[in-house]
Amino acid sequence: MLIKIFTIAVLIAIVASLLSGMIFMVRDKGKSTRTVKALTMRIALSVSLFGLLMLAIATGHLKPHGIYPANHPVNSQARIAK
Repeated sequence: MLIKIFTIAVLIAIVASLLSGMIFMVRDKGKSTRTVKALTMRIALSVSLFGLLMLAIATGHLKPHGIYPANHPVNSQARIAK
């Protein structure tokens, strides 16, 4: 449960960084490096979140699932075709 809360917090931080980059871009009109720093932070957060999710899946804290559950008719037809 803690990993899910942390993931949501990082996603919110990514959106906040993106919005701050947009605000800096409009206000500064290219005269400062605040936009570049905000967008660099967004990229760093995104890469970190991706790594965290991969680590959480590898350690079993998160369990990925497919589009269809195991008892869905599409999966049943695929099993019959094999």
